[in-house]
Amino acid sequence: MRKRINFCRTLFLLIIASAVIAGAQDEQWLQYHSAREISLIGFSSGTQSLEFVNEKPADMESPQFKSDEPVFAKWSSPMANGGSLWVALDRTNQNGSYDILYIDSNGNGRLDDETAVTSYRTTQNSSYFGPVKVVFQIEDGPVTYHLNFRFYDTEDKSRRRLYSYTGCWYEGDILVNGEKKHCVLFDYNVNGTFNDKSIEASESDRIRIGSASSQDTRFVGNFVEVDGTYFKPEIARDGAYIKLAEAKDIEFGKVRLQESVTELSAGGENGLFIVKPEDKIASLPVGKYRTVEWAAERKDDKGTSWKLQAAQSGKQTDFEITGAEETTLSIGEPIISRLSSSLREGTHYFQQSLQGRDGENITLTRNGARPQAPKLNIKNKDGTYDRTYSFSYG
Repeated sequence: MRKRINFCRTLFLLIIASAVIAGAQDEQWLQYHSAREISLIGFSSGTQSLEFVNEKPADMESPQFKSDEPVFAKWSSPMANGGSLWVALDRTNQNGSYDILYIDSNGNGRLDDETAVTSYRTTQNSSYFGPVKVVFQIEDGPVTYHLNFRFYDTEDKSRRRLYSYTGCWYEGDILVNGEKKHCVLFDYNVNGTFNDKSIEASESDRIRIGSASSQDTRFVGNFVEVDGTYFKPEIARDGAYIKLAEAKDIEFGKVRLQESVTELSAGGENGLFIVKPEDKIASLPVGKYRTVEWAAERKDDKGTSWKLQAAQSGKQTDFEITGAEETTLSIGEPIISRLSSSLREGTHYFQQSLQGRDGENITLTRNGARPQAPKLNIKNKDGTYDRTYSFSYG
């Protein structure tokens, strides 16, 4: 009888252990890549404008510079010791372009042990470097990261700028509910980490989960939607892996839109979501959001389909979704047609644009294509001058 009880107890424990293992989030590892021109492979990178330092810090060991006026700056990253890495710019010729870059690639606070990086392209006022390798020392061991740089030079030293761009990303195939998907992680805010989330689009990293050719890029956040299912992503700080667990306890709220609004894109710490309303109502996970894009579409009395596509600029609309109350968004029509004019060297120049109520840039299409450019009629008070001009795109 005792043997029977022990056998049952062992079987029960095995069943429980199997259930725990089955419900656990597995680390799905991704491959590291680097490149000089990220835009050429379908990414758009944010930028970090580096903080300049007027003179070399007294306690920093430097290489033997070729010019009399090297430029010093700091690249900020929570992955670096002290939160930043020193960067110095030098030039081969005293009066030439700044075509040499040093960076504290090993994070030891000095530059005299670094190899000079030569610019791969120089123009009248800019020098380009990259991808430049740095190595972070973390608890799990060394982590590689690549940066691209552009130095904008001018005789007015107060207008000099050194910009950094991400020069690396992680990608690979992962399993989502047993189905193979392609995942890409991208450090959009150029700070060395891949799991930043924010209501500010410029401070949120980016993620793609879909086909290998997908361009559907979302914000890294508390949730990510894949084929209509919401998941909770856990992303390694250095971007090396991702874990996904289905978000079964997610709470939704409702947002009410104008009847003509057919699509809303909104982002925040929850992530970026593209929703299509039904009967003017769309659902989003409870949280704070900022409108990113919206579209409105309707037909005229001749059956012609007109579509407004809005992208945010200037003022942005923030809103909060709660589980209890319905949130109303005042986006959509009416839109404003603006006409601006300027006078240069005796010639009048006119420009026409469409804007939303919050300053959004509006693109108008007719049956999926750009309609004919509008015309401008100019007529003086007594009617002796009356001419119509056609605008053109581009």
